[in-house]
Amino acid sequence: MAVVVLVSCAKTNTPKPYGYYRITVPDTAYTDFEAQYPSYPYTFALSQNAVVKPRLDAEEPYWINLFYPALDATIHCSYKPVHHNLRELTNDALEFVYRNASFANAIPEQEYTHPEANVYGVLFDLEGNTASSCQFFITDSTTHFFRASVYCNCPPNADSLAPVYEYLRTDVLKMVETFEWK
Repeated sequence: MAVVVLVSCAKTNTPKPYGYYRITVPDTAYTDFEAQYPSYPYTFALSQNAVVKPRLDAEEPYWINLFYPALDATIHCSYKPVHHNLRELTNDALEFVYRNASFANAIPEQEYTHPEANVYGVLFDLEGNTASSCQFFITDSTTHFFRASVYCNCPPNADSLAPVYEYLRTDVLKMVETFEWK
């Protein structure tokens, strides 16, 4: 009777962790939105990496999308005139933010006021794997209401998209800080 003994290396195979693509964000320079769209009732510092895509809707003529081709991301912007409906517009904006509450780890708010420009608003950072990582609304409280939200065109994964989210948040902050009504 023959006994066969097989001996092998003691190397244990372990599964490899998921890898993420390295995301390189572009450098940023800003231009004046008003230079491209003088008839709009607002202006702000616009990233030169964003492509302005006006929404062609006669009922909502000042709605735009700011598309970032290098990041495949969009900041969706809407504008509404205020006609004694500021509470309704604000509640709609808040409802839109808090639809993501079940997916967010936290939703810190940051208030913005720029009385000289008659600009008042709130910025929301949605932390975690949410569809929108950052949203804000701005108003003068009597005539104008502007709302925006950031979306990446891929499934949300806060870890892998962190550089993109941070880049877009910086652009949103610049937008909020330079926002003016005309």
